[in-house]
Amino acid sequence: MALRLLHTADWHLGHTLHGIERAYEHEKLVAWVLDTIERESVDAVLIAGDVFDAANPPTEAQALWYRFLVEAWHRVPHLQVVVTGGNHDSAARLDATDPFLRAMERLHVLGGVARRDGKPDLERLVVPLHDRSGALAAHVAAVPFLRAAETGAGTEDAVAEGTRRFYRSVLDLARARRSPDQALVAMGHLYLVGAKISELSERRLVVGNQSAVSHDLFPEDFAYAALGHLHLAQPVGGRENVRYAGSLLPLSLKERDYEHEVVLVDLEGPRASQIRSLRVPRFVDILRVPAGRDAASVEEVLAELGRLPLRGPGPDAARPLLEVSVRVERPEPTLRQLVEDTLTGKEARLARLGVETAGTARALGDVELKPLAELQPEQVFLRKWEKDFGGSPSTEVLVAFHELLDLVNRELP
Repeated sequence: MALRLLHTADWHLGHTLHGIERAYEHEKLVAWVLDTIERESVDAVLIAGDVFDAANPPTEAQALWYRFLVEAWHRVPHLQVVVTGGNHDSAARLDATDPFLRAMERLHVLGGVARRDGKPDLERLVVPLHDRSGALAAHVAAVPFLRAAETGAGTEDAVAEGTRRFYRSVLDLARARRSPDQALVAMGHLYLVGAKISELSERRLVVGNQSAVSHDLFPEDFAYAALGHLHLAQPVGGRENVRYAGSLLPLSLKERDYEHEVVLVDLEGPRASQIRSLRVPRFVDILRVPAGRDAASVEEVLAELGRLPLRGPGPDAARPLLEVSVRVERPEPTLRQLVEDTLTGKEARLARLGVETAGTARALGDVELKPLAELQPEQVFLRKWEKDFGGSPSTEVLVAFHELLDLVNRELP
């Protein structure tokens, strides 16, 4: 029988965006994933890392994760779930629940690489998948995010080679267990050469290419490689069966135009017969003012904000997130208050107010290169003002600066 997989990754439960909690979005997204599993008659779900946004996630995020696992187990009696840890996850936290979940059968959580007799327990990382008749249909080489203990320390080339060596061992073990009519599937949370990244939301772990490895890490006899770590959904190296599922929701305001998705993979014998993407709904919109431009004047921005729709029914957490970018010729001390006042009663929540300044843009090298003992606060302040705004500050601003400086000096020991 055929086996249908749903590949997803990078849920980042517990994530906040510019201080705004996103529990409402995650509740909606998890409900959508559960409905999709049922509607699409999925046989196995592969979650390729970064279940949580932090090693110590909020209690609410952990509760949502466990509700997902239990409800998936109840709603789809034949469903199998394989989860690998990511760089944001605590391997120990995920692994702590694995014995309980395995007791329920069909649920496998591999937070990190366990060790047995001082060596990596590779056997644990190969997970069998069965079709609805109960026959063994595929083997998953489920590799969590690899840390220094698995890849070795040293240069990027050394870490990349350590990564290749570890994957090769697990992939070979999965291959040794298969029969000709069974599929080989890989899972990984890593950075492949040539893949596109989201600069503002993906945490750089290693300098340069982040110890990237080539997509040929996954041999041609593997039916599918389910990847996590990069937030933009994409195939890699022109291979449709080597894919990042991408994140479930935007993790930075710059990702507003990403089409977030999950991937459905149909396995027939040893090959993938069909691979198709399902677009994930956007439960909370991200808006930008000005639209279509990097920044606009205060007057233009306030006018555009005034044209936003009035607030409608529904919870506050469902209102769109708003990024505002303003270009100023001189300091505007009341800018945030002006923006917030204009947004009163509007169907938007201010997530970020960005300010671009006009000025000479001249470097402060002559000040910055002086010994610290020779720097005078007012001199640095004046040159910074000239750089950002051009000219000199008004007498009122200088008076205010010196009042602040006096307050600071009085606090010093």
